This record gives sequence, structure tokens and C-alpha cells, in this order.
Amino acid sequence: MGRTQHENGLPQGLPHLSDATLRDSAHMAGVEFGPEDAAVIARLLVRTGVDLVEVGMVSGPGSKDADLVLATHEAIGPERSMTLVVVRDRQQVATALDEAERLGVRHIMYSIPTSEQHAKLKLGSPSPKFLNALARSAITQAKERGFHVTFSGEDGARTPRERLVPYVTAGFEAGADRFRLAETVAYLSPWQMEEVIGDLTAIDGSEIEIHSHNMLGMAVANSLAAVRAGARWISATVGGIGERGGNAPLAELLTALRVIHGDTRFDLSHLTELSRVALKGAGLGEAFQSGPTTPHAFAYELPGQLTHPEAYETLPAELVGNTRELRVRTRLTPALVTWALDESGVLVDVDAFVPWLAERQERDGRPLLDRDAIRKAAIDFQAA
Repeated sequence: MGRTQHENGLPQGLPHLSDATLRDSAHMAGVEFGPEDAAVIARLLVRTGVDLVEVGMVSGPGSKDADLVLATHEAIGPERSMTLVVVRDRQQVATALDEAERLGVRHIMYSIPTSEQHAKLKLGSPSPKFLNALARSAITQAKERGFHVTFSGEDGARTPRERLVPYVTAGFEAGADRFRLAETVAYLSPWQMEEVIGDLTAIDGSEIEIHSHNMLGMAVANSLAAVRAGARWISATVGGIGERGGNAPLAELLTALRVIHGDTRFDLSHLTELSRVALKGAGLGEAFQSGPTTPHAFAYELPGQLTHPEAYETLPAELVGNTRELRVRTRLTPALVTWALDESGVLVDVDAFVPWLAERQERDGRPLLDRDAIRKAAIDFQAA
């Protein structure tokens, strides 16, 4: 690639850090941070030296994450925050950007599925031409409104080079500021990650970020490999909390940067408190373990993840003796409840049952629901 090595062993100097605890970890099955958690976590992240705090997700009006976004803005300012915007079609993007503007968001991160499998599931078409046109349109709309734009390659690690490189090139040509390679499904070794990132950093005008999941235990190694190949940003989460085996854990990442690359930019004294606050807010007790054998490794709260698990899993749960499960507090949908009741023999009017269950959740303090709990609630609903 012809990259020049610096004294810290990295081709373009030390990386910037973004933290996705208040977005990725907050959307882990059954986890819901409150505004107070968001404010404390955001302040501690900034004190640690994290450049950007990713918070919430919007897909249209009435975002459920509005309180998290506003609390984070109150704590650290919108200029240090970034919010994910879901991309499905041009009209949906426009309404999502309206919501982002209403919340005072300045930096957005577009979630755009790039692998054939994810594009077909979420966009209705695996066509690279359609994917590139959609990304160009979404990026152009956001830049016209004055947003700083990061665009992703959701499931990018499994997206072939001949599909991924033209997509990333098209995004930068449309005016995007940064590209995030999402290792949505843990898939690459560190040496494979270097090769993939090297293809992307070779694109003129590119600024690349890596976002790895830890199902194979290599999220930190893959993040450092990405930076070695020229990536300028790393995305992590406090404690590695997150979906699909967890994310790159912030503490391990920052201490690795210090030990291996002599990076003393960060105040590591806040890391233990950050982990305590995040784990308590997430309802995970005093410890979080990543990898394929944990109870949360194959837990989901989105219907698509339960009905199409092969699109989200590095390996099937059964292979390691684990099981696939539903865990949810308030993000209840008819499709999710339908999945939970399938083959249970419990028959209810789902459209009537979901608001009834949501009301009961609110009244009872939002207890964690699994499949058995939803089935028991449906029986209570029948008897009511």
C-alpha cells in the first residue's frame, strides 16, 4: 500500500475514538438506558478522552430514543454526539432527517446494509446499483441540510470487495465525511481485516472507521489491525456491552493502545466507574462477558433477527450448545409477539394484546420479558 509507518507503528498516527454504548449497547436485547444513565456515561466518556459519543437511533418521527439523545446533548453538547439514522428509502430518510433536526443532532451515522443478504432483507433488493444510488441520495440529502455524515457498511465485513469498494467510493463522491466498516457479524481475522481496510483507505479522500463485534473474541485485535491498515477511527463500547457477542470493549482497547502503541492521550482513571455505571444501567449485574456461550449471545429483541438469524449470527447457537432467545422490555411489536407465541397454542388478538402488554410493562416497572413471560402474559390477557 506504500503507507509510511510512524514511530507508534501506525501508518497515519493514533486513532480517534467513538463510543457506541448509548446506541449499540442500548439496543442490546433487553437493555434500556435512561436519560440519567446517558448523561453520566456521556460525561465520563468525554472526560476519558473519547472524541464522539454515539447515542440513539432514529428511523422517523417520534423516536423512542429522543430522551437519550436530548440528555446526551444536555450533558456534553451536540457537537460531541452522533446519532444513527436508519436508511430504507428516500422518503423514509427525509422523515428521519426531520426527526434528527428536531432533536438538534449535528452528526449522523447512516446505517446502510451492504451485503447481499442484509440488503435483500432490509432494502428489498440485493442490487449493487440500487444500494449505491440509495446511499448517494441519503448522503446528498443530509449534506444539503448541513449534517456531518458518517455512512456505514452494515455487514460490511461479509461484503465482497467488488461490491464494497464501489459503494464506499460512491459515498465519498456524494460528499460523505467518513465511512464505518461494521463487522456486524464477526467474520474476519486481524490479517484479513488489514486487507479489507487497506482496500478502503486506498480510495481517494476516504476517512475510515472500524466497528467490530466480539463473538470470536477478536474485536480489539481487529480494531488495531484496521488502524494499522490506515483506519482513522475506532468504535467501541463500555465493557464491550452489545449485541451478537458484544462489541470492542473500551477499556481493553484503550489499555492496548497505551501498552502497545504508547498512547497516553486518554485518562484511564474513569474506566472502572464507567463500567460500573454502564453495567448497572444495562441491568447486567457486576460483570459482562462476551463470546458465543453467554446467555445474551443469541438474545434478540427485533423480529427480523429472530426470523432470519442466519443473517446476524457468526455461527448458530446450537453449535456451541447455546439457545436462541427473545429478551425485551418496552420495544414490543406485533411481529415480535407473534414469534414468541408461535407453536405455544395460545391464541390472542395480537394487535390488542401488544398495547395491553406495553401498558402492563409500564405499570410494573418494565421487567425483562422472554418468550415464556410473553406467553404467560398472553394467558393473563385471555383471562382478563
